[in-house]
Amino acid sequence: MKALDAIDRRILTMLQANGKATNKEIANVLGMSITPIYERIKKMEDAGYIKKYTTVVDKEMLGYHLMAFCNVRLKEHTKENLERFEQQVAELSEVSECYHIAGNFDYLLKVTVVDMEVYHFFITTKLATLDNIGHVQSSFVMKEIKWEINVPIE
Repeated sequence: MKALDAIDRRILTMLQANGKATNKEIANVLGMSITPIYERIKKMEDAGYIKKYTTVVDKEMLGYHLMAFCNVRLKEHTKENLERFEQQVAELSEVSECYHIAGNFDYLLKVTVVDMEVYHFFITTKLATLDNIGHVQSSFVMKEIKWEINVPIE
């Protein structure tokens, strides 16, 4: 796919704001017909610009009142150990995000759970039992100031 043009960028911006927007709604806003909108979206999906469509739920309403960021340092840093840790942590449902980082720690995990008791259970029976864990440092979110899933496009 060629580079994104201004119309593609507007479509992506609209879809980020409302993933349920129909091709017809987008076409109306852009003053175009439905078919070229459909084709542009399909090309962006095929090229990987659009990874997936999802629904954002309110974690508080579902009872998830504790969010923590875990800094994890591994004991050994071989390729195999890094890959094994990444595979293991990807299977933990409490972890919604995991980043391999530079600095004093190797990984940053975003963990969302119901409360501190569940977090303690997660740390002691799940995370601490993974191979090669050297050190874990947790920081707890007291107040979420800004949360954004959208990527700036324009």
